[in-house]
Amino acid sequence: MTEEKMEKKLHNKRALVTGASRGIGKEIANTLARHGADVVVNYNTSHEDASEIATSVELAGKETWVYPADIRSFQEVEEMKKSIEDNFGTIDILVNNAGINIDKFFTKMEKNDWETVLSVNLDGVFNCSKVFLDDLREAEGGRIINISSVVGQRGNLGQVNYASSKAGMIGFTKALARELVRDEVTVNAVAPGFIATDMVMNIPEKVQESIKKKIPMGRFGETKEVAEAVAFLASPSASYITGEVLKVNGGFYI
Repeated sequence: MTEEKMEKKLHNKRALVTGASRGIGKEIANTLARHGADVVVNYNTSHEDASEIATSVELAGKETWVYPADIRSFQEVEEMKKSIEDNFGTIDILVNNAGINIDKFFTKMEKNDWETVLSVNLDGVFNCSKVFLDDLREAEGGRIINISSVVGQRGNLGQVNYASSKAGMIGFTKALARELVRDEVTVNAVAPGFIATDMVMNIPEKVQESIKKKIPMGRFGETKEVAEAVAFLASPSASYITGEVLKVNGGFYI
């Protein structure tokens, strides 16, 4: 599918991307804009980075709105919705991307480490999906796309909290997909593997090479490869796909 054709398919669509100020979220926001969607850039602390993304969206010829909200707070998400509706309009596409990791072996993991990761990665998905549900049900072909992880599918050392939250997102995706079929809202997840974000590229080079040897494609993924998967699921071309987990991991987990 050419970018020109994809752009026509996302034209007049409005998307909200949570955690859009950096990494995969940044690329998703830019990619959706390139394919024709207006984009709300949500962030928690990085105002300058979020503003840069908004500028990129505008340079793509699309409308944007920047809003800071801690998605762990149901009230802050409700306030974000009101601001978006007053200044931007209702949304058609929700990308639940915001997430954090606090990596420790379970023997050293504190209760707060568990609660913090679960509250952002899982409670945040509930809060945003719940608050924006009416918008999505009223949209023509509403979309919820949750950014999970290969870690939620196969587990990983030192990431019991993160793996639990990302696995929970997959269960959330499959259950909600069944409920929203009648409203013609699709709910899908994208599960990236090792992607060349700052977090991964800051891993010691020796460890990076060890990881790459375990990936059949022999390399880390690019953020644009995750973002294009999201753009596909957001488009009408994916209208008959729901409850799916789209793996973007180079064959690391099949």
